[in-house]
Amino acid sequence: MKMLVPSFFIYQFVHVQDYVYIKHNSPQPTIICFRKNMQRNKQVAMGRKKFNMDPKKGIQFLIENDLLKNTSDDIAQFLYKGEGLNKTAIGDYLGERDDFNIQVLHAFVELHEFTDLNLVQALRQFLWSFRLPGEAQKIDRMMEAFAQRYCQCNPGVFQSTDTCYILSFAIIMLNTSLHNPNVKDKPSVERFISMNRGINEGGDLPEDLLRNLYDSIKNEPFKIPEDDGNDLTHTFFNPDREGWLLKLGGRVKTWKRRWFILTDNCLYYFEYTTDKEPRGIIPLENLSIKEVEDKKPNCFELFIPDNKDQVIKACKTEADGRVVEGNHTFYRISAPTAEEKEEWMNSINSNLVTWEPKYKQTRHAADTLARRIQCVTGLRLTLAMLMLNISR
Repeated sequence: MKMLVPSFFIYQFVHVQDYVYIKHNSPQPTIICFRKNMQRNKQVAMGRKKFNMDPKKGIQFLIENDLLKNTSDDIAQFLYKGEGLNKTAIGDYLGERDDFNIQVLHAFVELHEFTDLNLVQALRQFLWSFRLPGEAQKIDRMMEAFAQRYCQCNPGVFQSTDTCYILSFAIIMLNTSLHNPNVKDKPSVERFISMNRGINEGGDLPEDLLRNLYDSIKNEPFKIPEDDGNDLTHTFFNPDREGWLLKLGGRVKTWKRRWFILTDNCLYYFEYTTDKEPRGIIPLENLSIKEVEDKKPNCFELFIPDNKDQVIKACKTEADGRVVEGNHTFYRISAPTAEEKEEWMNSINSNLVTWEPKYKQTRHAADTLARRIQCVTGLRLTLAMLMLNISR
């Protein structure tokens, strides 16, 4: 950062949240406040949102915009901090079988410190940092990496990493058997001990160790991170603009009052301000905005330039909860006053972005998203939005 300052002052830079304070050693020091690059912050937020919808696409976006280094260590740090990230998406990314993803997985596990923790304590810490995927092969790779790291931090506890790996799986199954109400036959501690005989390179593990592990799980089950939509709450916190507007329907040309939120290059609309999930999402990608005349006053319109007959990529939820593709070739919106119309148009215009697709998403990515839509209800609308992009 270059600036003209009196040469006889010594300046010190202090970073605090979104500001940079510059102070000098004059008798009456002044503090000059500069706002950091807000565009960079918005790009980071967009990258997190893209990661939550499609991990690989989100990582690629962050790398292409110089927000993340294309190294396994840097990406692992990003996932380990997990700020604003969906833990199901973290688990999906770490479980992929690509060589680079496996490198990230091992770098991610290396960030965990398991020294002097018993196996249940270490598993609690590890399994809270992401949500285990459903595929057996992904779980296998992740638990193998965990076992290697645990034995590295606690040499001599087990004869081999295979022992740690097998016992870790046994503990996870024990947790399910003891605390899943659908499992009627609850295993006793004697049965747990018997099931794990001979796993320590042919020998038995100390009975006291197995009893302690059993009691720990029986008294306190694993806390599995739930993706319940909190990341959407984070998305809607401190939006660029929000308020009541009238929206013209797609098939049925009737006006309906909706609560709109503008944030991170997307326009969300809700039926009520208390709704946890939006009724629809309009990504402001490759769109234009203009003022239009209508019977309703203070109207403006979102449309695709140079292709007015093309349906805008958007989605909405029906009254029965189904997520469907939007059918608007344009979105016509009416503001309460002329002043609010100008303010909304200016805010939306600053959020419009243009992307040139560099490649088509694979069917594998579509399948991954489809599975996640089934298990992460709080994000089904946003994920369905990306599915529409993939299908085209």
